Amino acid sequence: MIKSYDESIGRLTNITNKNLLHFLNKNLEKFNITTEQWTVLFNLSNQNKISQKSLAKITNKDQPTLTRILDILERKNLIERHSSKEDRRSFLLHITENGLILKENILPFIENLFRDILKGISPEDLNIYICVLLQINKNIDNLK
Repeated sequence: MIKSYDESIGRLTNITNKNLLHFLNKNLEKFNITTEQWTVLFNLSNQNKISQKSLAKITNKDQPTLTRILDILERKNLIERHSSKEDRRSFLLHITENGLILKENILPFIENLFRDILKGISPEDLNIYICVLLQINKNIDNLK
């Protein structure tokens, strides 16, 4: 029996999210990258040479946060910013060879971590979980 939706859904979702991020960050330390940096690098590797605005939308990050992450990735020589030919005020983001190599090293590692995280959860249950999360997000968007 559900005592409170806030306690049972909101609190548990928050705890799970924090636990997952902490676990992933701890395991990604060996690659000298955080989950936030990984998310940006991974998405940029899938859609290279895009604007910061487009990447912010794809990664669901606000501009100041994304700028901070990009600065770090650039210092690590994982990405480069190149001036846009159409608009000198904007930049196109490029993943470097080092960024691609790091992505190729991290991806199987992350896949194995998630295989362990999802152990004991059937594909059907996982699909239901994903559908429920998508519906909750859709409902929230509709309420805005």
